[in-house]
Amino acid sequence: MNRKLLLIILDGVPYRNWRRLFGNLEGWAASGEARVWRMRAVLPSTSASCYASIHTGVTPQVHGCTGNGNVFRLKEPDVFSEVRKAGGVTGAVAHSFWSQFFNRHPFDMVRDIEYDEPESTTINHGRFHTMTGYGDINQMTPSDVDLFATLTSLAGRFGLNYGMLHTCTLDSMGHRFYHDCEEMDHACYVMDEMLGPFIPRWRAMGYEVIVTADHGQDARGHHGGTGEDQQDFALYYFGEGQGPGKDVLLDQLQLAPTILSRLGAPIPKTMKAKPFLK
Repeated sequence: MNRKLLLIILDGVPYRNWRRLFGNLEGWAASGEARVWRMRAVLPSTSASCYASIHTGVTPQVHGCTGNGNVFRLKEPDVFSEVRKAGGVTGAVAHSFWSQFFNRHPFDMVRDIEYDEPESTTINHGRFHTMTGYGDINQMTPSDVDLFATLTSLAGRFGLNYGMLHTCTLDSMGHRFYHDCEEMDHACYVMDEMLGPFIPRWRAMGYEVIVTADHGQDARGHHGGTGEDQQDFALYYFGEGQGPGKDVLLDQLQLAPTILSRLGAPIPKTMKAKPFLK
């Protein structure tokens, strides 16, 4: 495998706040260096359920994760496993749920918080965090610039073909402040500013880059159910692939087969949605 792609997931950002507040991403979209679409999450639009669907390409009704309290090792083929089968190297910088879904369950902090396993059939290089003790007073989230730097380090040191990053900062702040307030305007601005310098760096390293969310949040800081604010978010793509018209609504189930197609890996029969990039 000689193709490379990074997937950046900023948890819990509704579509309207992507388009209003992420000036760097919108600037690249305006200049033509990126393309942007609206994507709709699966139901329930709960974090863990969406994580599982993003990488397996199947609905929660198929993979069985009904919410954050029901996390287990998934049985369906996923992006990590299929990239590995095709000879690629994988890495993840993310919440520990991702390790439990796609590597080992239950999560052992000492064993699984940081590892390098070249022979793994899923995630070769993992850097995970648990957010133990999370609440409104203390979000227990790492600095996002540290996470971006960690992914960049893994990509450079280990030659990742596929790397993914997931951060809960904006989701956690949205639950506390909701998304129509000064605090969230500033938080989105800071995230965009932190992310900005890494996009051209990753592109210079030869990576296609997708920046997106797992779900949105509504006016009361909620998600899990239906409605555009809860389900819809933006997806920004940096790369040479050709996509649909700008007004096409993408399905979250298209993300896994799209990533595999861009990397040149076979798409398993369980992923029935069509890739949105050619």
